[in-house]
Amino acid sequence: MIELGVIEPSVSPWCSPVVLVPKPDGSIRFCIDFRKLNSISLFDTYPIPRVDDVLEKIGRAKYMSTLDLTKGYWQIPLFPEDKEKTAFSTQSGLYQFTVLPFGLHGAPATFQRLMDHLLKPFSKFAAAYLDDVVIFSNTWIEHLEHLSQVFDTLATAGLTANPKKCMLGKTDISYLGYIIGDGKLRPQMSKIEAISNAPNPKTKKDLRSFLGLVGYYRRFIPAYSTLAAPLTDLLAKSLPNILAPFSEIQRASLDTLRSILTTEPVLQCPDFSKPFHLYTDASNVGLGGVLAQPDQDGRDHPIVFISRKLLPRECHYPIIEKECLAIKFGIYQAPAKALRTIFHGFPSPPQSSTRIGLGRGGVMGRPGLLTRTEQQLTGRSTPRRQFRVFPFPGKRSRRHGGVSLLPGKRTRLSGPGRKRKRAA
Repeated sequence: MIELGVIEPSVSPWCSPVVLVPKPDGSIRFCIDFRKLNSISLFDTYPIPRVDDVLEKIGRAKYMSTLDLTKGYWQIPLFPEDKEKTAFSTQSGLYQFTVLPFGLHGAPATFQRLMDHLLKPFSKFAAAYLDDVVIFSNTWIEHLEHLSQVFDTLATAGLTANPKKCMLGKTDISYLGYIIGDGKLRPQMSKIEAISNAPNPKTKKDLRSFLGLVGYYRRFIPAYSTLAAPLTDLLAKSLPNILAPFSEIQRASLDTLRSILTTEPVLQCPDFSKPFHLYTDASNVGLGGVLAQPDQDGRDHPIVFISRKLLPRECHYPIIEKECLAIKFGIYQAPAKALRTIFHGFPSPPQSSTRIGLGRGGVMGRPGLLTRTEQQLTGRSTPRRQFRVFPFPGKRSRRHGGVSLLPGKRTRLSGPGRKRKRAA
């Protein structure tokens, strides 16, 4: 680090301890424990972009390139008066950073602000998640021009990229743990293998880590919240930190989550020039839905699966109100950007329509929640965006990851279809 000019000798009154952390390959990672400095530093609230937003921005681009900036934070110099605050002690003396070090809680926000500022003129074809930059285009000629513009801007700012980690002019790329290409989105299989090979959790900490890994790919899992409910119930404060041996239902939940991800699931990227179909369903455990788009043959292809567990008070709702709650969740509360873009005031194609399928019955004929939802849907319908709510039979629910088709054990993905009454 001295040879690179990253650190220099210091006479600072500040001092943070050094922590040596072993890497998976057996080598040692040099870290600084800045917790004390972070506790008295002002927090930078600049937002880090959502991964979903970045992925859906790429959409159906045909040519893509990714850049990995070399030692990203180290390319940002520190103000002279702030260098002394980063001092750390070693056996050979006291040193301080001359550039932005890893470990400061304001470092990610500072770097993201820089990248957003540099790429703002190119927001239609470039984006950055910290030091991972992606450039995407619809034609090869456009892509060459876009690459030239981004390269010139990064060179002017004095930023450098690691050639070994860059991919240029690809039709499919690996980015932020996903494989993107040909209008499709897949999980990165190396990450899925890590989930598949992970040992069964024995403590709450292990379980949180497992659910965090699986939850990152929850958009690929129909009725994720319902399937994971037997595991998330183990995180209750009243239960001990050391987990008891898993029951049959809990083992089935664990195995089902792993098996769904290991089948190489594929999602479509949204095309905002076509209509969307939102299918929702509810069970006694959770709410679920899938946003889909029809192809030329009229077959629906999933874009994203959404789900959440029911709150304790919601578990006592009548089934028709749970179904209504699933519609509200899909339209107003679901986190996926594709759903927000369709339902909340963003541009949509002329005369586009959104079909909303229910697993049971309609939303008419009952006061309270049902009436309010009907009024909200009516208020959201415009000449440019029409909502059409209709029931669909249980057999079709299997195709869309229905969560109410979970007889008995909550960890089953779907069960035998059954006839359902249509709304009056």
